[in-house]
Amino acid sequence: MRTVCPPPVRRLVSPSRVGLALLLLLPALAAAQPAPPVTVATAETAPIIEEVRLTGTVTSPDVARVSAAVGGQVAEVHVDSGDRIAAGDPLVTLDRELGELALRRERAAVAEAKAELADARRRLAEAERLARDQNIPASEVRSREAEVQARQAALQRLRAAAEHQAAELRRHSVKAPFAGVVSRKHTAPGEWIDPGTAVVELVAMAGLRLDFPAPQAYYPRIDGDTPVTVTLAALGGRSVPARVGATIPVSDPEARTFTVRVHPEADDLPITPGMSATAVLRLETGREGVVVPRDALIRYPDGRVTVWTVARDGDQATVRERQVGTGLSFAGQVEIRDGLAAGARVVTRGNEALEPGQAVRITGEE
Repeated sequence: MRTVCPPPVRRLVSPSRVGLALLLLLPALAAAQPAPPVTVATAETAPIIEEVRLTGTVTSPDVARVSAAVGGQVAEVHVDSGDRIAAGDPLVTLDRELGELALRRERAAVAEAKAELADARRRLAEAERLARDQNIPASEVRSREAEVQARQAALQRLRAAAEHQAAELRRHSVKAPFAGVVSRKHTAPGEWIDPGTAVVELVAMAGLRLDFPAPQAYYPRIDGDTPVTVTLAALGGRSVPARVGATIPVSDPEARTFTVRVHPEADDLPITPGMSATAVLRLETGREGVVVPRDALIRYPDGRVTVWTVARDGDQATVRERQVGTGLSFAGQVEIRDGLAAGARVVTRGNEALEPGQAVRITGEE
């Protein structure tokens, strides 16, 4: 598509005899000039597509402020901002001394309870043997049975307490819940932290997606089959294959927008969350119309839009300028709503300085 400015108006002066001779020779000189080369294309009837351009951001499926489940003093920080880590890698280790002592105490209590239960069972066995000879009251046997049950329950309680302490001790090592990059470190050795205190911020780098806010009017027209092209400034404006993964309902009532979530087909792109991206969605309009290549249009400062059409008369091709009304633009094509019919041949290259009725030489077709 080109914009043409009209030539400046020049004031004619009275020509001299030499100038008058030159003016008389101009038509002959113009006729002697070779026909300019042009490239042409044929106006076609095609489905009309509406292209919607959106600007959005690369986002991560998982962003977490990883926190400690227990309180304690930070003994060691294993990572720094920018480190790439795998799931399960240690992030921060808390001082374990008090926790280990508490675990030893709980395990000692379990051992003591086991011994007491063994003694209670031995005493019950003696009572049952004496009861068979009727050398002990039945109430004593029942009392010793109750004691065994109580010792069993005490052992279970102490075992649970020991397991709880062991689990709490394991939580003195804060590990990565998923693979990613440490975007921020929130603590340092020697610092006391409470349960729930964030120690690092972790960002997943796998499965990155692109979120685009879109006007609510397009919500019913976008689904997983909508063609989409994505370009990223970080890739030098290169387009990447992508697909619409989801349309997320209105999240900002004031903006009246919803989110179009797009997933790149490749998972190894050199991009990170926060980068800008542009998407072009191609939405069907359900109608057909005449289309021509965008390069066929000439736009004038006064708002007129024209195309140069080519007509053949034998071996000679001449051009004519036609004013047209345009509609939607998509995929390098422009909808022509009036002024041109399907099948007309239009100039797409070499149309910058043509004159009505001028002979041209067709050198190529699109």
